[in-house]
Formats: sequence, C-alpha cells, structure tokens
Amino acid sequence: MTGTPSQTAWWNPRRHADRRPLLLARNRAQAAIRSWLDAHGFTEVDPAALAISPGNEAHLHAFATDAIGNDGVARRMYLHTSPEFAMKKLLAAGETRIAAFSHVWRNRERGARHSPEFTMLEWYRTGEPYDVLIDDCAAFLRVAAEAAGATLLRHGDATCDPFAAPERLSVADAFARHAGFDLLATVAADGSTDRDGLAARLAASGIRHAHDDTWSDLLSRVLVERVEPHLGHGRPTVLDRYPAPEAALARRAPDDPRVAERFEFYACGVELANGFGELTNPDEQRTRFIVEMEEKHRVHGERYPLDEDFLAALAHMPPASGIALGFDRLVMLATGAPRIDDVMWTPVP
Repeated sequence: MTGTPSQTAWWNPRRHADRRPLLLARNRAQAAIRSWLDAHGFTEVDPAALAISPGNEAHLHAFATDAIGNDGVARRMYLHTSPEFAMKKLLAAGETRIAAFSHVWRNRERGARHSPEFTMLEWYRTGEPYDVLIDDCAAFLRVAAEAAGATLLRHGDATCDPFAAPERLSVADAFARHAGFDLLATVAADGSTDRDGLAARLAASGIRHAHDDTWSDLLSRVLVERVEPHLGHGRPTVLDRYPAPEAALARRAPDDPRVAERFEFYACGVELANGFGELTNPDEQRTRFIVEMEEKHRVHGERYPLDEDFLAALAHMPPASGIALGFDRLVMLATGAPRIDDVMWTPVP
C-alpha cells in the first residue's frame, strides 16, 4: 500500500513547489560566488570529509565513525566540522589562494539557523592581512542578494542593506556599548582571565549566570543576550578583535596581546562568518589545542585526537588569512527564508 505524503514533508510536491524558488536562488548565489572567486584568482578545492581529528575546539561536537581497513581493523575517524585542517595543509603544499564549498557536520546543533549537516564556504589568502576577508564577505553579501533579486537581507523583522559598507566594532567596544563594562579588564597580557571579575560585572549589569560558568561561558552569555541582537541591523557589522582566549586558531594582534586577529561578520543579528589572521606556530597551536581538549573533557567527558600531520604542516604554512562562511545562512537572509531547512535541497531528517 502506497502511503500519502505528509503535507509538511520537504518532498511533498506542493511543499517542494513552494521551496523551489528559494533553492534555485541558492544555485544562482553559489554560481555567482564561484564566478567571483574565479575572477579573483582563487582555486576551488574539494577537501575530504573524513578526518583523523574533526577540530579541537572545546564546544564543537563531531560525528564519529569507524573506517574498517582491508585487514578488518577498525580505526576511529570523524566527519569534519570544518575543512580547515585539510585546506591549511594545501597552503603548506604551496597553494596561495584557495576556496571550497564543503559539506560539514556538527553534532548537538539543530534549530532554525542550525543543521547537523550544512554547507560551509571557506577560503584562504596567503600573504594578505585578515582585513581583506572583510571586503570579501561584503562582496558575497552583494553577490548573493543580486542572485536572489533582493534589495535587503531579511530575518524575521530584521533587515540589512547588503550594499552598505559594514560597521567595524571591536568586541571590547561592543561590550562597553551594549553591556556597559570593560571586558578587557578581565584579560591579562599572557591570555589568562579573571573569571570572578567578569562574573561581578555580569551581576552588576543584571545578567544572570551560573556559579560554575567559566570566563568563556560568561562572555558567551553577554554576547548572546546583550551584543548579538544589535549587530547587523541596517548594515552589516564586523565584530572584530576577539579576546585571545576566544581565538584558538588565530594569531594575536601585534598592538595588544590580549586580543587576536579574529572577527565575525553579522547581518540581521545572524552570525554569517568567522575569520582569522591564521596562527602558524605549531608549538603554540599544540598548546592551545591541549587546553581546548582539557576543557572539552571537563565539560563533555571526551577528547578528540590531535592531527599530528596538520601540526607538522603548520610549520611550513606561510602567513595567511582564512575564513568560513555559513552559505545556507547567507541564502536564508538573501531569500528571507525563516529556517535553514527551507534553503537546503534535501534537509537532514
């Protein structure tokens, strides 16, 4: 007996007919961005999704699998949370300007703006400052809007002009403006943090927190509650110069060791991209990974292995800037779609 398709299933013919214009806009945006990348001298690469390590940030959660060899022995591997390690190995191999549209996987993430599997646009420039990535992001907003036939990006009631020059705002300035205190007063030059000092500032600002929140947890609470809702309205916002403890793969700013060359790009209150002036010191990177995995084990009871091949390649990688952009989210804003599933050809069940 043949079943009747659910009215809400993405493959229901009527539902698909409603979604199809958004999906075709997605295709146009992807083709237009590919054309832009080609015109600007980028080589498109296709990183493998299976990895020895899925990434070594404490709060990124991976999908694990077993790769069984010809000898029948199982070896634990992971679906990558980003193509970063593979792409940096390509930079070490001699590539200078590369980009990839990669499917990536992140566990424990599902919602209107999150899918366990999504498409990440990631690109790298060697020998160029990380500021140029901001210009790239602004260009992709314009390209995606034009491909979708949109004059404004939209998410809920929020709008953003994709053709306007982005506002650039340091994390410290954003905290002073929207939370009313000096964040960097709780960060030392060596990267150590004053958890209790930050907790006292949250309490004074009326932001609730838990007694066992770490300094990083406290920062995230302020970002989510007081800062992010104000970003990217009217025009895009670049949230720049993250505190060094929040930038595991970025080099420190030359003028202030308390902050790093890391920014996030926002439109309509939605984070679209995360960019870095890349750390290329393998010893410092190893130390940071170990710290991240200790924190992961403390909070979540697990660790991911280090990719020793990546750390070896890092010693040969030239100075570079790199960034990852959530392509599905960009299409959401360009089409005004309310949910990420609406702009995915076959959403994750």
